[in-house]
Amino acid sequence: MRTVATLAASCPPLLQRALEPAEADELAGVLKVLAEPARLRLLSLIQAQPGGEACVCHLVEPLGLAQGTVSHHLKALLNAGLVTREQRGSWAYYRVAPESLGSVRGLLA
Repeated sequence: MRTVATLAASCPPLLQRALEPAEADELAGVLKVLAEPARLRLLSLIQAQPGGEACVCHLVEPLGLAQGTVSHHLKALLNAGLVTREQRGSWAYYRVAPESLGSVRGLLA
């Protein structure tokens, strides 16, 4: 039998303080949304666009997914508070919500 990993006694803790139950639930929900590779790619594609925003129509081809699938992933990111959405006529434009990503980063720091 192999040992997968051994933690050193001097290994620093992952977090600066223990998470409260509600914080852990919230963080777990956001991390579940981020655990999907297509969603991580969407966040990076949106940030890489001029002005930091993108229409669904700009995201379908680079991802190689159907428009409905891209919209589904964007809705999950929106519900998790990781992106914002602005409707312009028949098109929806998305921006990464930096404060939400900063919160996730802050909880893990």
